[in-house]
Amino acid sequence: MRSFDLGALRGAMEGVCASNLCTCDAEGMPNASMISQVHWVDSDHVALSYQFFNKTRANLLATRQASVSMTDARTMARWRLQLDYVETRTEGPLFEVMKAKLAGIASLHGLEDVFRLLGADIFRVLSVEEVSPPMLEPPRRGTPLLAAARACMNDLAAATDFDELADAALDGLVRHFGIAHAMLLMAEGDGRLYAIGSRGYAASGVGAEVMPGEGVIGVAAREGVPIRIGHFSADYRYGAALGAAALSAGLLAEAPRSVPFPGLRTPHSQIAVPILSEGCVTGVLFAESDESLRFWNEDEDALVLITGQIGAQIALLRRDEPAAEAPLPAAVAPGAGLVTVRHYARDDSVFLDHDYLIKGVAGAILWRLLREHCATGRTDFTNRELRLDRSLRLPLHAENLDARLVLLRRRLEERDGCLRLEKTGRGQFRLVTAARLVLEEADEAQAPDVA
Repeated sequence: MRSFDLGALRGAMEGVCASNLCTCDAEGMPNASMISQVHWVDSDHVALSYQFFNKTRANLLATRQASVSMTDARTMARWRLQLDYVETRTEGPLFEVMKAKLAGIASLHGLEDVFRLLGADIFRVLSVEEVSPPMLEPPRRGTPLLAAARACMNDLAAATDFDELADAALDGLVRHFGIAHAMLLMAEGDGRLYAIGSRGYAASGVGAEVMPGEGVIGVAAREGVPIRIGHFSADYRYGAALGAAALSAGLLAEAPRSVPFPGLRTPHSQIAVPILSEGCVTGVLFAESDESLRFWNEDEDALVLITGQIGAQIALLRRDEPAAEAPLPAAVAPGAGLVTVRHYARDDSVFLDHDYLIKGVAGAILWRLLREHCATGRTDFTNRELRLDRSLRLPLHAENLDARLVLLRRRLEERDGCLRLEKTGRGQFRLVTAARLVLEEADEAQAPDVA
């Protein structure tokens, strides 16, 4: 009869201490090797990192039996698991989680070019034996994570629109969890993610993009699972250096139109947790630290609760959006000066004179508002009319219109220029102009470079 709680041993599965794997061949000859990871899968299974051990591999395929010992680095307690081999996975969410963690472990030991994950070997756990009891008290934390999650979720539930929800999520990580560097990103229809807010960075990074599969954020969004790294890994970096490398390698024909990613230069811990709303990945909550092993499995569990609340609140706010009628056009006296607004249809990027502002669906929304304003003088609009406008090509599922409007408003605020969006009520907003506008559909061949 089963008598162990595998989940209670997750602290020993962080990869801080190497684990010992023992197998036997068909004749009973034993073989011992060291492995980088024992990964918790569920209450009955673990996954071991399959890297390069040929003898171990042959033994597993011959007998399907193994024994692994592991150590909890926080308490020095040691455990031994008896295992029965099930299968090997070479792709998918579990593989990507272990691949990311292995990258951090390899960096810790200076073995980035040696440690490469070939597969995730899944085992059923037959028994658990305590080899030696804890020798140290586990480190004390500040606010208990369950209390922090409860306080943060209360803040999220009080949000009345997406703008408040985004701020509650980021402020909650800082205030309740003590996380100094955090970012909230929402998904585009093509899989890209864009930052709509951050905390702890010199620049907000609002509008910064992450491509599908790029870093822990892109992988978490693509696979729909949390990705966590406890040590610095060059394989999961972000920022201008990646774009420069892609340009020099000929992977990009021109400098991308984008906002620089504001992440830490050398983060030693990162965690990215996907936000699911109505069955779709609609965004990612990201945190990082210059402290190694800042985020443990308990932090991951708490942040999964938070992102679950965010996803549910997004769906609730969308369903409760009022059916407001569009106001009549209202003429606004133009301010001083003249600004040329240029639109590039290829990616819906918008420039104020020669300065990049925004692109993607948020750029298409701004261009639509400006065209109607210049044609009719109208300044007041509603979320609902944009949601029903098929020319904007919003995805049918998880279209994130509210997030795109927040992104657009915050980018305009950062520019502190001739345009602003002001909320006038639930699901209603006003376009405020402080200059005479000239709209121009630009020639792609003359697109300006973006720093």
